Amino acid sequence: MSFPLLTATAALPAIGAVATAAVPAARRNAAKSLALLVSLGTLALAIAVLVRFDPDGSRYQLTESHAWIADFGVRYELGVDGIAVALIALTALLIPFIILAGWHDADPLETGSRRWRPTQGFFALILAVEAMVILSFEATDVFLFYIFFEAMLIPMYFLIGGFGDRAHEHGEQAASTQRSYAAVKFLLYNLVGGLIMLAAVIGLYVVAGSFSLTEIADARASGSLHMATSTERWLFLGFFFAFAVKAPLWPLHTWLPNAMQESTAPVAVLITAVVDKVGTFAMLRFCLQLFPEASKWATPAILVLALISIVYGALLAVGQRDIKRLVAYASISHFGFIIMGIFAMTSQGQSGATLYMVNHGISTAALMLVAGFLISRRGSRLIADYGGVQKVAPVLAGTFLIGGLATLSLPGLAPFVSEFLVLVGTFSRYPAIGIIATFGIVLAALYTLVLYQRTMTGPVKAEVSTMPDLRARELAVVAPLIVLLIFLGVYPKPLTDIVNPAVQQTLSDVHQKDPRPEVEAAK
Repeated sequence: MSFPLLTATAALPAIGAVATAAVPAARRNAAKSLALLVSLGTLALAIAVLVRFDPDGSRYQLTESHAWIADFGVRYELGVDGIAVALIALTALLIPFIILAGWHDADPLETGSRRWRPTQGFFALILAVEAMVILSFEATDVFLFYIFFEAMLIPMYFLIGGFGDRAHEHGEQAASTQRSYAAVKFLLYNLVGGLIMLAAVIGLYVVAGSFSLTEIADARASGSLHMATSTERWLFLGFFFAFAVKAPLWPLHTWLPNAMQESTAPVAVLITAVVDKVGTFAMLRFCLQLFPEASKWATPAILVLALISIVYGALLAVGQRDIKRLVAYASISHFGFIIMGIFAMTSQGQSGATLYMVNHGISTAALMLVAGFLISRRGSRLIADYGGVQKVAPVLAGTFLIGGLATLSLPGLAPFVSEFLVLVGTFSRYPAIGIIATFGIVLAALYTLVLYQRTMTGPVKAEVSTMPDLRARELAVVAPLIVLLIFLGVYPKPLTDIVNPAVQQTLSDVHQKDPRPEVEAAK
């Protein structure tokens, strides 16, 4: 029997989470080091998956299949395509940086504080989320996917509510109330979406007699499985609703700004750069593959919602006073681009959307983590409390600028390629949607440059005059992300070579081809 590489990639952080949680509280540095070591081991396994994956091979590779709950037809089935491989690599890459960036975020607080937090618990929860996210990307059994899609809410709830940001303008009691509110709102929104999806999962089994994604897809392709039009549409809506909450898509987005505002910067990155990608990934893997006709039926409405997310998120980002809320609304706008690219039903759009998932994860991690370092120094999230930082901490300001420029998709940085492909792919089939979406780019330049101007330039405020620059640990977090943004911005081919075959197969699932150009190329 070949080595179960996919299982090992998810099992290592799961075992590491248990081991980290078991470290005695007095040895918090040992817990941190163990968590970091486990995350690096997981990254090594993810690289092995990447190396062994053949983009030109079969659709799902490194597959594993074992009976699990035989009476209900549930199997432990794993397999990866190019899209899943790219997102597993992104997840495994970001977790070590998240752990390093949050090295002191869960240290014991002052004596007598009611907010005593076990350090080992913080890092164990991060590893638990990593394991569940990776299994969600690997699962090809719908019920297995659903279990981990929902289970990741539990550690995320505790990370938001129990290990929130210490910087709050209204004091400790108000901070505790806001953290609890944000955590409960996150949980309720996602639980409602998950319960609706559970009904759809059960309905799918009643109709198809299987939870296996590959079996259902093969049965549909061969004509042995027929779904009534109304049934397919209702099932599609059940799945899509849960994924739209997770993504998040307007108007189901309102939990994200609260969750990111009240979380520590590393946990905010975990939410928007890792966990939320499960929603957009699942749209590609499950909505389009299981319900191709319903996907085409719903496309116009989804494109309108994605367009609203792009413009609405960007407009609200412009007016934010809080740095973290600004990044949260910017992410809502970016997720609008991703969903627009998926449902443009073109190879450029879906390739761009997949690249956007990866590149947004890297760029948001760079920007938010540097913002977290900034906030930890000043003790405030408010933009108005900063000014002239670039004169006292030039390296911090420089990395903050590069992260911001990546957020506005500056040419030469990785997100530009993604956004360009999404817009080209959308315009070729829905020109009006593509034209209006370009306003999101203009607004992104506005909120990013205004943020930099107000925090980094101008007179040096007294409160930041003694602010230290980035330390060695912080540079070790940010520098690799900056290098990746530049590398993938200049040379995205390694990533496109992996995802493009999977995108072509996804398009064939929905029986779509790229529109022919109106002007033929000269021969």
